[in-house]
Amino acid sequence: MDRPLKGLRVIDLTRALSGPFGTMALADLGADVIKIEPTPKGDMIRQWGPFDRDTSVYYLSANRNKRCVGLNFRSEQGISVIRQMMLQADIVVENFKVGTMDAMGLSFESFSAQNPRLIMASISGFGSDGPAKNWPGFDQIAQGYSGLMSVTGDPQTGPTRVGVPIGDMTAGLWLTVGILSAVVEREKTGKGQHVQTSLLSSLLSVLSVQGQRYLSIGEVPTPMGNAHPVIFPYGSFMTADGPINIAPATTAMWQNVCELLSLSHLVTDEKFLTNEDRVSNRGILQEEFDRALQTKGRVEWTELLLLNGIPAGPINSVADAMNDPQVQSMQMIESVHYPELGDVKHVGLPLEMASVPKGQTIYAPAPSFGEHSVNVLREFGWDQNQIDDLIVRGDVYQRT
Repeated sequence: MDRPLKGLRVIDLTRALSGPFGTMALADLGADVIKIEPTPKGDMIRQWGPFDRDTSVYYLSANRNKRCVGLNFRSEQGISVIRQMMLQADIVVENFKVGTMDAMGLSFESFSAQNPRLIMASISGFGSDGPAKNWPGFDQIAQGYSGLMSVTGDPQTGPTRVGVPIGDMTAGLWLTVGILSAVVEREKTGKGQHVQTSLLSSLLSVLSVQGQRYLSIGEVPTPMGNAHPVIFPYGSFMTADGPINIAPATTAMWQNVCELLSLSHLVTDEKFLTNEDRVSNRGILQEEFDRALQTKGRVEWTELLLLNGIPAGPINSVADAMNDPQVQSMQMIESVHYPELGDVKHVGLPLEMASVPKGQTIYAPAPSFGEHSVNVLREFGWDQNQIDDLIVRGDVYQRT
């Protein structure tokens, strides 16, 4: 069965994580994603640990299902190769600093006349305009700048980085949404367009109620640890053998959980009658709940809470999550064969749809640097003599 994006040809000029994460989604959905990496060593992420033998697992996490061409970005002939490929592409994705594509003679405007159906997609750190447009686009800097870090962590630690590069990944996903929207619009108009996002804008977009609290009523949120900012009790509590998440989000659930924990007296206590009261007195309630939960372990409490209609779940390690029966039943962990590494497990595409077989979203390993250079150039119209000349001159790298 053909995947939904089969037939779309994507030139992926991105590096590190924000762009590659987004283009990986396009590849998972069937687009032919051709990742062009600079000589002599390829995408910088290939040098980032940890390593499985000599292969960066960071690189593996965002580049499966793609093909790779090694190219000299600093030679005129290398740029000419990119230019000719762009003229035959549906989509070009890049995450260079603002102005770099223009400096290389690869601006959207320079191609739109010759290839009017071209969709160009760009990720920057802080947008293409404004006083911070030339700042380097690094995830942690954007997390701090956006205000996200100011609502992450707890009062003791202060602002805390999210444990994954969330700015890179949200920017990649928003760019993918924009690309697919441009593809749909192109079917109506016959014309492509330039789609842009940034780490900063993507992080602002996910501030959710924390952002709206400030915009609507002027409240400046602060770190709350694992507690919900506006509902209590809703957060993490300590059982006899480790932490658990509990989310009694309604008044009925609040009453139910108090009865289950033998804390029914709290329901009629004037300090806790409304959700606002409970939020104001969260410290007292936290101690009461932690004390009551010490009688059983997190697995037993999870079962009891769920049985009584209270949303709950253990706080897993990454190892716990990857080996969890629910995760396994969802077929989210898939294996693909690598010539040098053998079978490697990946987290698969988190979508279920008829045209993407469940448990089979990964059909090709992350490519070695320059693995597909010759084959791709042939497909784009270069003959073997021309390709050999490009390789001899150092403009193209083909892995042997």
